[in-house]
Amino acid sequence: MRCTEPRELVQAYLDRELDLARSLEMEQHFRGCATCSEAYEEGRRLRTALNEGELYFSAPADLHKRIRAGVRDEARRGARPRFSSWRATAFGLPAALAAVIALSIVPLFRRPMTPDLLVDEIVSGHVRSLMAEHLTDVASSDKHTVKPWFDGKVDFSPAVVDLADHGFPLVGGRLDYLGNRSVAALIYARQKHFINLCVWPSSHEETRGAPEVSRHGFNLIHWDSSGMTYWVVSDLNPAELEEFAGLIRDRMASAAR
Repeated sequence: MRCTEPRELVQAYLDRELDLARSLEMEQHFRGCATCSEAYEEGRRLRTALNEGELYFSAPADLHKRIRAGVRDEARRGARPRFSSWRATAFGLPAALAAVIALSIVPLFRRPMTPDLLVDEIVSGHVRSLMAEHLTDVASSDKHTVKPWFDGKVDFSPAVVDLADHGFPLVGGRLDYLGNRSVAALIYARQKHFINLCVWPSSHEETRGAPEVSRHGFNLIHWDSSGMTYWVVSDLNPAELEEFAGLIRDRMASAAR
């Protein structure tokens, strides 16, 4: 792939418009192209800044009702005598058209992410973390260093445990962006393999997901517990990854008591 091609795709990659295969190609290209890698990092920092803090704006809950009310009002105006029809054309049509467009667009922002798309994002995030200097934002095996690092960066406090006594030492933590929100990524190691444990708030109290999900050579495990969602991803074999997930579930359950 020539450099001029992926550079044009950096923005599409940032907007998550590429399929998983093309995304992996882009991530491989970032490793060898400093220019494209820098462009990606600048875009990622900008995206993070725009989606956090006072710059982020959520549409009012009653926006949908106000738009529908506006459409009904325009429809009633359209029932007036014919001599005023030119006014409806001149003024009512643009307003009604804008309302229709808004009604079409607003659900797109509310549409939940599909499970397959989320899995693709998690795998892509894991692959990105394996690139040079992308694994951790805070590198430490001390949970008392990693946990407070997330303060002010996410709107929740992730529980952090160290499993070095079971052969899964804590490596550090990283801020990631999955499913249209900022999440905490905790990094663990198993010999020469790295494990990403992604955590964010969930609407489910206790749900056990599919124990073995595989995508492009990576294994994933998902569950919900105590109001939090957990996704584990690694190229580690399924048996050891399930052992890791079981240890995390047990430690998190103990910490919640």
